[in-house]
Amino acid sequence: MAPKAKADDTAYKQLKKDIAAGTIGSLYVFHGEESYLRDFYLGKMRQKLLPAGMEEFNLHTLTGKEFDVKKLQEMVDCLPMMSERTLIVVNDYDIYKGDKEGLIRVLSDLPEYVCLVFVYDLIEYKADARTKLAGLLKNRGSVVPFNRQGQNDLVDWISRRFRALDHDIGTEDAKYLMFLCGDLMNGLISEIGKIGAYAKGHRVTRADIDAVATPQLDAVVFQMTDAIAAGNFDRAASVLGDLFHMQEAPIKLLAVLGKQIRQLYSARLALEHRKGTAYLMEQWGMRNSYPAEKLMNAARKFSLSWCRRAVIRCGEVDLAMKSTGADGEELLIGLLMELAMPARDRR
Repeated sequence: MAPKAKADDTAYKQLKKDIAAGTIGSLYVFHGEESYLRDFYLGKMRQKLLPAGMEEFNLHTLTGKEFDVKKLQEMVDCLPMMSERTLIVVNDYDIYKGDKEGLIRVLSDLPEYVCLVFVYDLIEYKADARTKLAGLLKNRGSVVPFNRQGQNDLVDWISRRFRALDHDIGTEDAKYLMFLCGDLMNGLISEIGKIGAYAKGHRVTRADIDAVATPQLDAVVFQMTDAIAAGNFDRAASVLGDLFHMQEAPIKLLAVLGKQIRQLYSARLALEHRKGTAYLMEQWGMRNSYPAEKLMNAARKFSLSWCRRAVIRCGEVDLAMKSTGADGEELLIGLLMELAMPARDRR
């Protein structure tokens, strides 16, 4: 597997500087997974550009479904009222489709008082570097990706959010929360609120997190593989039973389990070749070290041949589930029994 390229956050950092300095530009494209940050900085731009109480006159919005170049031109031509700038926000319109020539004419002649932001939320931003529009954005605007944040930045953010709720949290427990609930801020913010309301002590504990946090599927399946690693079939079966009770589709569960088994195999290979956590993170494009460390620790409990056989069996069960019409739950239970069986080559 080819390592994922490190996300470029140059435009994101420049946006933060421009907002702080009050030098916000005229044309932006906002996209990326981290919608919490996107909405946060769009709010900051709104505060900077629009005087309080005058938003109704100086803030204009369009959705992709109602977008029309003529409507956009009318908004651009609308002079600000008791303000130096106007803010136009266009949500979920693919600028590389539709009337591109008309859009280029509007964007090429934006007045200084206009700040126009195209926001990609429900649709994916796919740039076409060969087009005039891409060149115009490069020269006159800024394409800002809001990427998932790195582990250290997220730990700091989680700590600040808990402090705002009059709690604190240790670094390892913050990493555990990210592993359990995912590393997107929009998901974490609600979990932090629940945990903050539940925790009795000033210091948030792992028990507080486990009591009320809603784990993501990957984390629950990891609990199952952890139980397999510990030779605890009853625990592994209990986790799988809970997932069935939650009506998770067997094919979806197998996909997550198969991915984790492949990651476990990669971790075992890394150990065999005396490579560390950083190597595993690079191979799987992981931004955070915590799940990689858990994989490396789990891999120490299995031999290379066990991991290889587990990968093969996951692939065979996947094929059977898709092609034979066999009961998916029965196939998964059978696979779990095979994986949890005390193998001769288990370390």
